[in-house]
Amino acid sequence: MPHITLEAAVTLPGEDFSRVALTAASVELLSKLWSQHGPLMFHQSGGCCDGSAPMCYPAGEFLTGGSDVLLGRFDLGSPGNPRPLEFWMSKEQFSYWSHTHLTVDVVQGAAAASPWRRRKASGS
Repeated sequence: MPHITLEAAVTLPGEDFSRVALTAASVELLSKLWSQHGPLMFHQSGGCCDGSAPMCYPAGEFLTGGSDVLLGRFDLGSPGNPRPLEFWMSKEQFSYWSHTHLTVDVVQGAAAASPWRRRKASGS
């Protein structure tokens, strides 16, 4: 089991425990992505295949609203240099996974629906 490096701040009303954590490898990669692309966010939707994996986006690129739940908020920065990162999940998916704690880790390869992969393919 990967070593948890960073637990998200609690964001759900009435709860006193973190719902999501990052491993050291994910903190390292997310810090590099932040330096290259600016503020980031995660969204975990329902469905199958790539929709089952949390997706990382530039902050604000994936619009959230009343059909989403803010599971946690991380700070990847240092004192005086905050780098907030929010982790969202669709409300419908959360109704199935409300009993879980998620740990974000890194694996080799690229997800087919990754916004980073789409940019690379399009040359942007």
